[in-house]
Amino acid sequence: MVQHDLIVRGATLPGRTRRYDIAVTAGRIASITPHVTQPGIAADRCVEEAEGRLVMPGFVDSHVHLDKSCLMGCACGGVGGLKGAIAAVSAAKRGFTSEDVYARGARTLEKAILKGTTHMRTHVEVDPRVGLVSFEAMLELKRRYAFAIDLSVCVFPQEGLTNDPGTEALLLRALDAGADLLGGCPYTDTDPQAQIERLFAIAVERDLDLDLHLDFDLDPHGALLFDICRQATRHAWQGRVAIGHVTKLSAMDEDGFLRAATALADAGVAVTALPATDLYLTGRDRRADIPRGIAPVHRLFAEHGVLASLATNNVLNPFTPFGDGSLLRMAQLYANAMHVRPEGFELCLDLVTRLPARLMRLETYGLEVGAAADFVILDAPDAISALAELPTVVAAYKRGRRTFRCDPARLDAPPEEGL
Repeated sequence: MVQHDLIVRGATLPGRTRRYDIAVTAGRIASITPHVTQPGIAADRCVEEAEGRLVMPGFVDSHVHLDKSCLMGCACGGVGGLKGAIAAVSAAKRGFTSEDVYARGARTLEKAILKGTTHMRTHVEVDPRVGLVSFEAMLELKRRYAFAIDLSVCVFPQEGLTNDPGTEALLLRALDAGADLLGGCPYTDTDPQAQIERLFAIAVERDLDLDLHLDFDLDPHGALLFDICRQATRHAWQGRVAIGHVTKLSAMDEDGFLRAATALADAGVAVTALPATDLYLTGRDRRADIPRGIAPVHRLFAEHGVLASLATNNVLNPFTPFGDGSLLRMAQLYANAMHVRPEGFELCLDLVTRLPARLMRLETYGLEVGAAADFVILDAPDAISALAELPTVVAAYKRGRRTFRCDPARLDAPPEEGL
């Protein structure tokens, strides 16, 4: 009898109807075989009875801001929409300490882990106001929570680059100290095109991926995404650039959307929608016919082959004063707001699993033999039910080790009289 470190028995897998047994050895999936009542494989360490529950690869959050999460107590401004939120956090971060950022980031990170997230990309503000305080806290979070989640750190200039002396030097110091990739925010710069050009120059020189905040408004004209696509093509950086928000896509007519989708597909630029923040901040000046402001990333992928994802962005701060770290909830919010029918629910789940894994270039991700054993068990019979009902995440495994278990709630009904 073959021995393994872990066996998950009787699992339902996305897109399949029968049950399967998943064997894990040395942190990787060793086999996925049809479920049998009498097991022909055994585990030295652990057997998990899935009992027909859905097993999925761990959720992948491709765009989070751990450094400014959980700020409701000290930065509840943001009355003026996006600009107000940026100003409120700008004032607050002058008083950040590494201990403070670590504590707030850990609170949010643990929420995400307990909701089944196994990979995350956090954007971290670096500028003369906060220095490297938040970045250093992120490196410590990355180290401390590696048992449960792979944390990728993206440093970026929230308040501009060319107009903010000292910011570039700090970004370069952070990259030297171990940041994983470089981000940007051209729409806050006095010279957006110059920021884009400089970020690409640094990325190419240092062989880095790029992930930029972009086009955060509802004017369909003047989209910077075309500048990003030109630079990605010019530098042969296809497959290494992502842009987040891109709310202009939600305001374009079909011709404009087609031009944008074609440019993104040709340049190999990925798009991340951030439903909670984009719904909360866009269209705030309207009193009727209020727009959603969410980039239709399911259409970008399904109709045009543009790599896409959904992500959390902000949690409990002026940008987004709610959030529990659940990507399953975020996928449902997106599906609801974007009128996605049940036949599209599995794609919405792909937007928080395998597609952001591709965006982040996770080479060993997935439910297949040889992949890292990073998966979650949901108290649902299939993917459609998982998105529709937001079931309990029963357990998560990271490299074959269980990181938590949460038994589903059950009614404690009293016995019937006379029985």
